[in-house]
Amino acid sequence: MLSRKSLPVVLLFLCAGLIVAFRSLGLAGGNPPTKEERILHNIGEMLSQIHYSPKKIDDNFSKDIFQKYLAEKIDPLKNIFLKSDIDALRKFETRLDDEILGGNVEFVPAVGVVYKSRIEEAESMYKIYLSKPFDFTVVESVSFNPEQISFPTSLKEKEEAWRKRMKYLTLERYADLLEIRNKNKSKDGQPPKTDAQLEEEARGRVLKIMDRSFSRLKIRFDKDDAFNDYVNTITETMDPHTAFFPPPEKRYFDEQMSGRFFGIGASLVRDEEGNIKIATLITGSPAWKSGQVNAGDIILKVGQGNEEPVDLTGFMVEDAVKIIRGKKGAEVRLYLRKSDGSLKTVSLIRDEIVQDETFARSTIINDSKGKIGYIYLPEFYADFEDPKGARCSEDVRKEIIRLKEQKVNGIIMDLRNNGGGSLYDVVQMVGLFIEEGPIVQVKDRDGKPQIYRDRDKTVLYDGPLGVMVNEFSASASEIFAAAIQDYNRGVIIGSTTTYGKGTVQRNIGLDKTMGILQPNSDLGTIKLTLQKFYRINGGSTQLKGVSSDVLLPDVFEYSPLREKNNPDALPWDEIQKADYTSWRYGLDLKPIIQASKDRVSNNESFSVIKNNAEWLSKQNDKVYTLNLNKYKEEQQQIRNTVKQIDSLNKLPQELDVTALNEDLRKMENDTAKLDRFKSWVKNLRSDIYLDEAVRVVNDMIVQDNLVYNNKR
Repeated sequence: MLSRKSLPVVLLFLCAGLIVAFRSLGLAGGNPPTKEERILHNIGEMLSQIHYSPKKIDDNFSKDIFQKYLAEKIDPLKNIFLKSDIDALRKFETRLDDEILGGNVEFVPAVGVVYKSRIEEAESMYKIYLSKPFDFTVVESVSFNPEQISFPTSLKEKEEAWRKRMKYLTLERYADLLEIRNKNKSKDGQPPKTDAQLEEEARGRVLKIMDRSFSRLKIRFDKDDAFNDYVNTITETMDPHTAFFPPPEKRYFDEQMSGRFFGIGASLVRDEEGNIKIATLITGSPAWKSGQVNAGDIILKVGQGNEEPVDLTGFMVEDAVKIIRGKKGAEVRLYLRKSDGSLKTVSLIRDEIVQDETFARSTIINDSKGKIGYIYLPEFYADFEDPKGARCSEDVRKEIIRLKEQKVNGIIMDLRNNGGGSLYDVVQMVGLFIEEGPIVQVKDRDGKPQIYRDRDKTVLYDGPLGVMVNEFSASASEIFAAAIQDYNRGVIIGSTTTYGKGTVQRNIGLDKTMGILQPNSDLGTIKLTLQKFYRINGGSTQLKGVSSDVLLPDVFEYSPLREKNNPDALPWDEIQKADYTSWRYGLDLKPIIQASKDRVSNNESFSVIKNNAEWLSKQNDKVYTLNLNKYKEEQQQIRNTVKQIDSLNKLPQELDVTALNEDLRKMENDTAKLDRFKSWVKNLRSDIYLDEAVRVVNDMIVQDNLVYNNKR
């Protein structure tokens, strides 16, 4: 049953559904709209009618789309189009809003005509430059920063851009080959290759990569890729998290959220030459059972049943995965090149694959002051299609129970790199650590804030709690951290702030009429920003994120990776504080924070990370040398810095991290999976950030024992 608070939003959905239905049926007169026009018009209506804070779709919006589509989506390196091409296409600059709101879709096809001729031109250019040796003694440089380069004004400028790009790509590989040769000079007894031979080999490698990439680029306007990029340029200009998903993309999104999919059970990688290669097989999967698929095999094509196979030339791994996955029980044919060079076609039947390695997991950290339970949560996953499917809140609940059975004295929740997920589950998860009360406030574009509460008075775990975060902890991770911080329920440990995503999205199918609340459709799905969430203290996490209580120097601190670095991000604001009571066993964090601050300031590793973070962040913005000697010097400097950070990241004395026996028993029949799990545990033992988190929680345990134990 719908609550009264939900009614205005639902009515808005239904009204928008009627508008979209009339658009889709072409009732305004004229020819029936094409599939592309239906998608674009429906999205335009939804953005205007439903988006939390829609920008006006007018000529200014059109100009923005025009610029972003050409300069960011289609030709980000500005080496395909000429400036004259952009000027010729400028007649569409103020007409894109008309296309979005009901006009004919003409811009993308017009861009495609120009693009196809220019891509053939660029192909001939890179082939010419890769056909003859480069002179790496010349002192010259190149910039790949899109903000520092413009579309070439002539063919000569374009040729120069391609010459420098091919020279740099060759230089990277040539320098690597020289280093490998010099290390292996006396090992195999064979005469070493000359510099000229290695330079030629480097150009050959680049040529293979470029050929594979261009085979994909040349057909992007014949398929839906370019149009989908156009639609996503529109949605992302509204805000960074509104997005268009064609059906395969939506299926992939759901699979990532649920942790299960129907496929063959092979993990893929892209090798240096751009091939899609099988990295590992999941024990018991269709690929593993067949006995015909092996790690190292290259997938040339993928066929679906009786359909024409798709050539994977130029595909990225993610795109190849979307083709291989599909419906349970359906046939998929792999056209493989085996490691011995032979060709083989293998027919497999898709089956359910559970990605349980992406689910919550835990270990025990033994310390002289006691036991600390460690829970790693990579995302706030939920299987929305299956009520009995995996849910992160339920899995974390089980991990806490297991850790309590081990009689831990404190718990660390690791939300580093956790990009968020299910809003429902984060509310349930916070409820495991507090008695009851508001967790987060959610507001739509017209309504009053709605408070999401924990209504369960029981507390599963009431002991010392540390929450680890970094700049990639976003959305649901920020809700969790903010609630724990506002209740003074635990301490937040990590980078200065988290990512800063304070918006809520919902998936809406595009070809629904009265059933617009359905998340999928044959036309595709829009992930639409409908709400913003706010802390119970009234502040938004949008842009500002959650500030850590205990600050740890981070190598990415100065990199422009957070929400605040996106010019299309929604602004920060605040609303009225919710009515809540702080955790009655809350600790005095001041001495705990100060103790950590003292340790960090005296820690050589953290000092090096802090000093090098700003320097490393600037390396991707600089001008790159095309001189071999200078390149070697710069790479050595970067390598030394990274090596120094990596070496200091490893503790001189490892943490005593042990896996639960139950977990090891579950994996004893899958040696590959067991090895990956053991490798994960091993990495935890040398994690400098986890080490400090353990020290912080130990300080909490000491204070908790001294002051509050007798009150529970």
